[in-house]
Amino acid sequence: MTEPFADEISANLERAEQSIRAAKQLALGGYCDFSASRAYYAAFYAATAILLHEGLELSKHSAVIASIHQRFVKTGKLDQEQGKSLNWLFELRGIGDYGVTAHVSRKDVDQAIDAAERFLAAIKSLLHKTASR
Repeated sequence: MTEPFADEISANLERAEQSIRAAKQLALGGYCDFSASRAYYAAFYAATAILLHEGLELSKHSAVIASIHQRFVKTGKLDQEQGKSLNWLFELRGIGDYGVTAHVSRKDVDQAIDAAERFLAAIKSLLHKTASR
């Protein structure tokens, strides 16, 4: 039996990977605001993938973040640091996309890319665990 959202899950994981690669390239070019946004989107796509695996189709960022906390952080499936990272990445994306005179620092971008990579790895691990059951 195939998973109902298998194609969408794969596509979101691929977008997450691409977003991390784009975030790294943007950071190298000095585009920290845009890099921070891509780092957040990597985590968002990964979060969307695991929620689709659970049968939830959500598109609002606030709903995706809240569902990750409710279904994965509060239940211990994801560690609290991952939940904090997702929140922080969302806040950083707000500065990068809408900060006008506020900008994301290179230090924050480096941390954001690392956080996005760790979040994606945690989501992939969860998906792998559930697939092997």
